[in-house]
Amino acid sequence: MTLEELIQKCKEQDIQAQESLYNKYSGILFAICLRYSPNYEEAQDNLQDAFLTIFKNIEQFKGKGSFEGWIKRITVNTVLQKYRKQRVYNLTNEAQVPEEIDDEPIEDEKIPLDYLLQIIQELPDRYRLVFTMYVLDGYSHQEIATMMNITTGTTKSNLARARAILKTKVKAYKKGLNK
Repeated sequence: MTLEELIQKCKEQDIQAQESLYNKYSGILFAICLRYSPNYEEAQDNLQDAFLTIFKNIEQFKGKGSFEGWIKRITVNTVLQKYRKQRVYNLTNEAQVPEEIDDEPIEDEKIPLDYLLQIIQELPDRYRLVFTMYVLDGYSHQEIATMMNITTGTTKSNLARARAILKTKVKAYKKGLNK
């Protein structure tokens, strides 16, 4: 079955087609949810919410542009909307942020992907969201500001602070390897 046929069947609320679509895209969308969520369980909840939104709004997809891009955007927006309602990205413990931002580059050594994902998830919520949107998903500061209802200056500041925290953790990790 082609993607177009699968989408059409989902528009007709065919359960088997919805299951096929879920199986086809759940891995990709779960990776997005995991990047935006503070833990695995919340990422699973966010994935389910995203698919509910996708199936509810699939009639709006008119075949213009990439379907995968469309469902990725819905996933990101679903997660952000949840956090916007919880207002999690308005609260940050500034004590976690280094006072001075170190511009010294980190040597290009292999850092395990699991560790990198873990330290990204440990970032304060608003820093994690801005970092993920800018660095991993390629949104501009203006797009992030619009989506999160904050200023572009705030997105730039949050990104700098996220990078500083991550850099500190990576340096500590590498120092532990060299002992």
